[in-house]
Amino acid sequence: MLLGLDLGTGSVKALLLAEDGAVLGEGSAAYPVRSPRPGWAESSPEDWWNAAVAAARGAVGGRGAEVAALGLSGQMHGVVLSDGGGRPLRPAVLWADARSGAELDAYRGLEGGLRRGLGNPPAVGMAGPSLLWLERNEPEVYGSARWALQPKDWIRLRLTGEAAAEPSDASATLLYDVLADDWAHPVVEALGLRGGLLAPLVPSGGAAGALVRDAAEDLGLREGLPVAAGAADTAAAMLGSGLLRPGPVQLTVGTGAQIFSAKGEPVPDPNERTHLYRAAVPDLWYSMAAIQNSGLALEWARKVLGASWSEVYGEAFFVPPGAGGVLFLPYLSGERTPRFDPAARGAWTGLGLDHTRGHLLRAALEGVAFALREGLEALEEAGTPAPELRLAGGGSGGDSGGPWRQLLADVLGRPLWLLPANVAPVASARGAALLAGLAAGVYGRAEDTLGLAPETTGEAVRPGEQRPLYEAAYGRYRELYPRLNG
Repeated sequence: MLLGLDLGTGSVKALLLAEDGAVLGEGSAAYPVRSPRPGWAESSPEDWWNAAVAAARGAVGGRGAEVAALGLSGQMHGVVLSDGGGRPLRPAVLWADARSGAELDAYRGLEGGLRRGLGNPPAVGMAGPSLLWLERNEPEVYGSARWALQPKDWIRLRLTGEAAAEPSDASATLLYDVLADDWAHPVVEALGLRGGLLAPLVPSGGAAGALVRDAAEDLGLREGLPVAAGAADTAAAMLGSGLLRPGPVQLTVGTGAQIFSAKGEPVPDPNERTHLYRAAVPDLWYSMAAIQNSGLALEWARKVLGASWSEVYGEAFFVPPGAGGVLFLPYLSGERTPRFDPAARGAWTGLGLDHTRGHLLRAALEGVAFALREGLEALEEAGTPAPELRLAGGGSGGDSGGPWRQLLADVLGRPLWLLPANVAPVASARGAALLAGLAAGVYGRAEDTLGLAPETTGEAVRPGEQRPLYEAAYGRYRELYPRLNG
């Protein structure tokens, strides 16, 4: 048996997997994200640990002695400052944190070759700018730190007593040379940061240590079992859903949304509108459009308008495409692809006395779909063709989301192939468990797991007769950002 732990933004998911890929147990536990100041997003690492223990025990039950290895995946970009023993020195700074806007100037001032090696546009919430903010604004805490770790790497330190990093998470820090496939030590030096804060790199599927006694007792597992280095959540989800070869493009809709595809070689976006990260297996990368405001914006609109999800679908789809001229700009927390503007803000526009709650809900759904289309177009312009998409994630609509999926297909103009509903929400935990299998020698290489990958279900959702009705609204949508955020 293999155990995968996925450390998300608001909860830990645990998945117990048989060697043949069958799911034997699941567990989850939530924790809060705190915002002590406007634009800040932090979590307590101790909350993560307590949730990981609860989720793992829920998944394993009384079968801890049968677990052969443990693997990890986790939310990207965050920073945990800890002492040498792993004690957190302050709350973790998360990917959704926007405090480091001024620190981006230091990245913009880097010599061209150094910046190109990073393979990614500077963005707030990524580990490098956040760490630079901590160095400038909390020098005592920064000066006393031994390690600056990614969230799941801190969990692994708690599991093994050893600090390590791995390429897929490291490549998303803006402290990693994606082209050279190593920490970007010249960038770290140019920024005035301490290179010793960065942990040694271990392959994602390599063993990064053995489970120590205290952690084993907490989790109900055997002391000494191998712990895989693990991977960033998207990279782990790629492994868990069988995306190990260039070609297929996947759209995952959750709190945020990601559109990504595997790449056989690292080629950064010359327009700096999309990301390039390392995958969880050797000699593989992936290009990604990252949209911060998808499920986040829809959940906000639903709550503000006092609608249940059944009312959202019922009222919104009673309104014709175009929402009667109402438009919704979903930038409630800034935006990455294609804007990279942490100060971007959202709006409903075009309101009249004849409009109802249904018009506003319809506009919100269309606005998020339009944001996804802009991300898809940016990814294609960067060299990733997407004639069709695999659709996954908790925000893909579930059993009642057929009209939402049809809207997405119409706006994106692509057939959408659905991953099984019971697989998509735990794809990252599944990938973490498979990495545990690699670390323990259960699988000889990552390609051996391809036969365990889930197949898409049913017929594709294809663009329909309403597709042309969205074009005029999309054109007006694209004019909103420069008008409202110029």
